[in-house]
Amino acid sequence: MTESTKYLLSDQEIPRYWYNIAADLPKAMPPVLHPATGSPIGPGDLSPLFPMALIAQEVSTEREIEIPEPVLDVYKLWRPSPLYRARQLERVLDTPAKIYYKYEGVSPSGSHKPNTSVAQAFYNKEEGTRRLTTETGAGQWGTSLAFAGGVFGLDVDVYMVKVSYQQKPYRRAAMETYGARCVASPSDETEAGRHILAADPDSTGSLGIAISEAVEMAAQRDDTKYSLGSVLNHVLLHQTVIGLEAIKQMEMAGDEPDILIACTGGGSNFAGLVFPFLARKLKGQGDYRIIATEPTSCPTLTRGVYAYDFGDTAHLTPLLKMQTLGSSFVPPGIHAGGLRYHGMSPLLSHIMNLGLFEAQAFPQLGCFAAGVQFARAEGIIPAPESNHAVKAAIDEALVCKRDGTAKTILFNLSGHGNFDMQAYADYFAGKLIDDVHDEAALATAIGELPKVPAAQIAG
Repeated sequence: MTESTKYLLSDQEIPRYWYNIAADLPKAMPPVLHPATGSPIGPGDLSPLFPMALIAQEVSTEREIEIPEPVLDVYKLWRPSPLYRARQLERVLDTPAKIYYKYEGVSPSGSHKPNTSVAQAFYNKEEGTRRLTTETGAGQWGTSLAFAGGVFGLDVDVYMVKVSYQQKPYRRAAMETYGARCVASPSDETEAGRHILAADPDSTGSLGIAISEAVEMAAQRDDTKYSLGSVLNHVLLHQTVIGLEAIKQMEMAGDEPDILIACTGGGSNFAGLVFPFLARKLKGQGDYRIIATEPTSCPTLTRGVYAYDFGDTAHLTPLLKMQTLGSSFVPPGIHAGGLRYHGMSPLLSHIMNLGLFEAQAFPQLGCFAAGVQFARAEGIIPAPESNHAVKAAIDEALVCKRDGTAKTILFNLSGHGNFDMQAYADYFAGKLIDDVHDEAALATAIGELPKVPAAQIAG
């Protein structure tokens, strides 16, 4: 097995539990606050939006949470996902580094997102939900929830960020094929959308705006719940099947990573790969350098502040302590739509502020160049979001070449780019630029962060 470039587990080796890192953190997370009272929220505050099973997972400190059999049955369509050693890329780079990648593009929707969409659809169905609303940026999450809704017989309404809705018509078509309804956001269907359009009729949208629309629509009907594809604790929890499998596969390869890398928008694919390895690090069973990557045009981890903020633009969500650029910040319309979010998972933000990983930001053109180099070596065209992880992995491998060090690099290739070929066509045509965010708008958005008493900020 050690000479193979592909490491596969059997169906019987799919993890039977999700790993909850909250059980092992050296310091508890700051509480989620009710925006009206400033007090920590309770389960009742979340019940209009989420089923109780997911609310219980959101606040759980139990280390292992069993995966229901109906969820495992659907996982078997594509899990366990393969781990590859990128030998061709290593040769192209002429590096002594060993490069591995966990490939989540084998799922029905082509990304890591069904790991949580299937679980969320199952728990909603169990509690009598008939309809789900959600937002999506690049469309990976919307496609995944549409797929899961079809499996469990749920209606799904997806509010897709308008610039991505226009850039990625095949993602839209995929959602509709699975049975979902896809709406460009901001739309005239909601008060939040109409408010944005009144101020800016040509708004390209943002994940914060789309979240507002989806939350507003879910709150209006008793048979409808809201579903989120990243950011929240239970979403990150469901993704840990990635890292749990990767630990076994690295053992099959007879190797251990020195460096772990994944891209971050809301934090789910990063958490999925990293959290099980981080558990080993916290227990003294491994020592890893961990790198989160993001776009320079939406630099939530590298330029944001750690503060309480709303998760959406219309301020319909609770207050979350997280790395944020401010809820009114609208990033440039880069093709990596899944990374265009003003905030970051509170759990991930907390862990970064404990000093357990570092963050790097990259401009768009360099990421596409890295994605093309990877595709020509390994044969898989990465999603624009995943290109940020590819870029960091190549950079680290070149550092190894320069320094003569043979480190082992593992990154999460969170999805394929087969629905994103217009982005690559634009790149080859010279139409893409390294978008720069508006510094004045960023300063304004951060200046508008909600004021929370110091005692509550301290958590």
